[in-house]
Amino acid sequence: MVRPKVPHFFLEKSMSYSFFAAISRMKYIERWALMRNSRPENLCEHSMEVALIAHALCTLGNERLGKNLDANKAAVIGLYHDASEIITGDMPTPVKYYSDDIRTAYKRVESIAEYRLLEKLPLDMQPTYEDIFRGKDGDDEVYMRKLVKAADKLSALIKCMEEENAGNREFRTALESTTAKIEELAKSLPEVKIFMDEFLDAYGQTLDELA
Repeated sequence: MVRPKVPHFFLEKSMSYSFFAAISRMKYIERWALMRNSRPENLCEHSMEVALIAHALCTLGNERLGKNLDANKAAVIGLYHDASEIITGDMPTPVKYYSDDIRTAYKRVESIAEYRLLEKLPLDMQPTYEDIFRGKDGDDEVYMRKLVKAADKLSALIKCMEEENAGNREFRTALESTTAKIEELAKSLPEVKIFMDEFLDAYGQTLDELA
């Protein structure tokens, strides 16, 4: 979707746009809706954690592996990575990935939802946020977005670990399957392996231990 840049003096000062008001509703979207939670998690909390981890993964790539990844952009992508769920809601993973047909159809729904959100912005801001949602070509950009997706999985793993530590066996299967997916990702994304080795265990510590 390519839109022309609009000079500021052509923009109506009285126009009102609802993009950020819509984004603020992420705090009302609950995740893991089909499962009993010891502590509910909303989409806003999840997105912030994904942003933090995505930034960390890119920083590890740059500092340890000699890569040139935009960690700041990765963090912003993490903040918005599930923004379409403001419109679609959070579809449970077993449903979303039940078949290729359902997965493809849901991808289309997500794409439409993203465009609906972009249309809630002024024309001159839309290209910037479309880049956040859609991205650009280039090896570094593609790799960075893979790290954001890995951060999403790591956030899910952390949630499963927290529920398990709280004595909630409801997340046992999710913990096993998510761990297996992340271990597979780590084979091609060394940043994920480093994060797991150096940072993951601390998520099980108490406040006194962290202090």
